Amino acid sequence: MMNYRGNGKNNSSRTFTKPKNTKYALKRIGNYLYKFKWWLLLAFVLTILSNAFSLLGPLLSGYAIGAIELGEGLVNFDEMYKYASLLVIFYVLSSVLSFVLSILMMKISKKIVFKLREDAFRKILMLPISYFDTNQTGDIISKISYDIDTINTSLSTDLIHISTSLITVIGSFVSMLFISPILVLIFVVTIPISLLFTRFMIRKTSKLFRKRSYELGQLNGYVEEKITGIKSIKSYGIEEEIINGFDKHNIEATTASYLAEYYSSSTGPGVNFINNLSLSLICIFGSLLFIFGDFSLQQMSSFVLYSRKFSGPINEVANIFTDLQSSLAAGERVFNLIDAEAEIKDIDDAKIIEEVKGSISFENVNFSYEVNKPIIKNLSFNAKPGQMIAIVGPTGAGKTTIVNLLMRFYDIDSGNIILDDHSIYELKRADLRKNYAMVLQDTWLFEGTVFDNLAYGKKDATLEEVIVAAKLANIHGFIKRLPDGYNTILSDNGINISKGQKQLLTIARAMLLDAKMLILDEATSNVDTRTEIKIQEAMKNLMKNKTSFIIAHRLSTIKNADLILVVKDGNIVELGTHKELLNKQGFYYELFNSQFK
Repeated sequence: MMNYRGNGKNNSSRTFTKPKNTKYALKRIGNYLYKFKWWLLLAFVLTILSNAFSLLGPLLSGYAIGAIELGEGLVNFDEMYKYASLLVIFYVLSSVLSFVLSILMMKISKKIVFKLREDAFRKILMLPISYFDTNQTGDIISKISYDIDTINTSLSTDLIHISTSLITVIGSFVSMLFISPILVLIFVVTIPISLLFTRFMIRKTSKLFRKRSYELGQLNGYVEEKITGIKSIKSYGIEEEIINGFDKHNIEATTASYLAEYYSSSTGPGVNFINNLSLSLICIFGSLLFIFGDFSLQQMSSFVLYSRKFSGPINEVANIFTDLQSSLAAGERVFNLIDAEAEIKDIDDAKIIEEVKGSISFENVNFSYEVNKPIIKNLSFNAKPGQMIAIVGPTGAGKTTIVNLLMRFYDIDSGNIILDDHSIYELKRADLRKNYAMVLQDTWLFEGTVFDNLAYGKKDATLEEVIVAAKLANIHGFIKRLPDGYNTILSDNGINISKGQKQLLTIARAMLLDAKMLILDEATSNVDTRTEIKIQEAMKNLMKNKTSFIIAHRLSTIKNADLILVVKDGNIVELGTHKELLNKQGFYYELFNSQFK
């Protein structure tokens, strides 16, 4: 027997766990930034120039104050005006360059966010079905919307602030060192205190921001799920129960947000207090130096201004780092999606069948979604080209699982599935799926015209071909009664038409496909009995020369099947025609008669 198990079910936990490494998110964001390295280099040059002009401000202010002769009351207006004019010019230049820098960073962040969303959405389309079975749709949507928006905010503003703060701190420190090395010693005491406090707060808030992102994802998932099922909620009258469930998620999300913001907002004031303490010490010791004649008023003025420039960014960086924790938490979630294991790649020498006949064989197939919990056990059967194979059995018996295995939505544990003398695991997955037309119980329509929805699987379909398919599906008359006929716009998932009409549209869509194999999973469950009879007649034409697999609960609909597989607990317990199975008076006989009790 052969083993084809791939990534199978995604076993990601629904409970919140701490991500392994925030460096992972930084590295991955760095990879995206590197793609725009020349733009970033220009941004870095603009940052240096803008801050250089800004850093000259305290020096020029000191010179302007130095133009005043203390004790004499004399002012050298020429000197003062000269330095004041230069001060205005440099600050204007700094502001202009800062504005250009902001625009540049917004453009960079826009391109990176576009690429992030594109990569995330591409990965979604490449992920195995198992991923969506174990991850809430709302949570996935939260990752490509809210979490990427959080990263965008950080890239467009926080990167500028960090680089600006770094240059300002270094420039201010060097300037103060030249003015008075003695007063700089004050920062030897206060800076380590700031760093230790900031480090402590970052460690505390990083966990809280991760939890906030997780709880918001859970809240979005809950809302998406309940809005989808709003009709059922109202019909069962369980609005209060749903509201209580929402309140629980809402409390968890708002509490997580509050705690994250509470602790992050306390970081700035704490660091600001330490910086103000530095300024107080500078004023005290600077005054002493001035009194003893070792320090001029010009030096004192410039040093105080530089100390404010030095302390300000430290306070700002403390706040920025708390925002970065939120961005890193969001980044980890986004990159966990982007780096999620995709469907197993086709083997290097995967084949393409030019002309599919439609012969399908299951050979001792075993399959389980979870280890040691088998769903399909030693399953074997043969379907000849053009046959209609019905799969029946109680709920959870493994009927839909068989279809998932046929389409390679999941890979088997062992055994083999043969299509026209070829193992399906030797074929290109996309090519295999193109040879199936599929109609599911859960209909899917997109916002667009009726024609576009019907021709979805056959892009070159003509209006005449679409009309023929619609007539076979008994939907042409309904379409003609629509305001614009085949050009009528269907709203999101066809909410402006009935469920039965949506089902008929998906059946007509399948009729357009030139596929040799057909899968119908309770395809007529949403139509009335009279329409169902007409559809069954149309299905006979659809299924001509096609190998058809039909999952049905209403056993009256599969009386004419060439072969009926009766599945129970993952095993085929009976097989044969409708008449043969009734004559056996076994499990199928019980299922059939139970519908009339």
